[in-house]
Amino acid sequence: MPRSTNQIRRRTVLWGTAAAATTAAAGCARVASGDTLGRLRSQGTVRLGIAGEVPYGYVDEQGAFTGEAPELARVIFGRLGVPDVQPVATDFASLIPGLGSQQFDVVSAGMYINKERCERVLFADPEYQMLDSFIVRKGNPKNLRSYEDVVRAEARFATGSGYAEIAYAVAAGYPEKNIVILQDQVAGLNAVESGRVDVFAGTALTARSVVRKSAKAEATAPFAAVVDGRRKVDGGGFAFRPTDTALRDAFNTELHRMKKSGELFRILRRFGFTEAEMTTLTAEELCR
Repeated sequence: MPRSTNQIRRRTVLWGTAAAATTAAAGCARVASGDTLGRLRSQGTVRLGIAGEVPYGYVDEQGAFTGEAPELARVIFGRLGVPDVQPVATDFASLIPGLGSQQFDVVSAGMYINKERCERVLFADPEYQMLDSFIVRKGNPKNLRSYEDVVRAEARFATGSGYAEIAYAVAAGYPEKNIVILQDQVAGLNAVESGRVDVFAGTALTARSVVRKSAKAEATAPFAAVVDGRRKVDGGGFAFRPTDTALRDAFNTELHRMKKSGELFRILRRFGFTEAEMTTLTAEELCR
């Protein structure tokens, strides 16, 4: 799973060939627009929005799309009668707008399910749960182990574009105008190593993955953000357009079968997930 920093940067959109467009148009012509699953089955392809981030969805050393989201999507959509998953890489903050403008059919990019996002998209139940972690200098000289620590130390704080960690830092009292927004966790690692920032916040899994080969930085122990006095344990899942309830429900049915059989964990553990990150949380719970 480890990759060099040059190999795990977010990638530009690779989908959009004339042949693919022709296929999509033909599928739409054959199947009523309201039946998204029927359309996907007819054209044989689903476009999956990802953010080029290890371990969720990225390009490996051989130039192939992989990660927990593409691999899980290939299994589930294959069982739903859609044999080809076509990952479409874009900036994380552009995923939900891109879903709405039909640049892709489904989104999965380590996206946390929360109330704000639930107002814009329809989520499947989460395939994992996750705590946060910080990328800090070796030895953690400012002793930063929570968002409250960052506020007390007046540390230079950074996180990614569109990341939930922005709201967690603000909830702890960090001034939003002072947050440094970077492209991804690789840019965060570089900023910490160079001394530009003191800390970069992300998911525990991405933090421990990206620092693995660093001689200058480390990941803190996973922790739960505290918002309005409550510990936040997040869950990540696939997002669908609000009109695609039937597609989401069909996806959920296959996902729950995989959870029950243990197949889901067998796929995710290849990308660094542990049993502690498997979950019985539901999208309904997280949307509240």
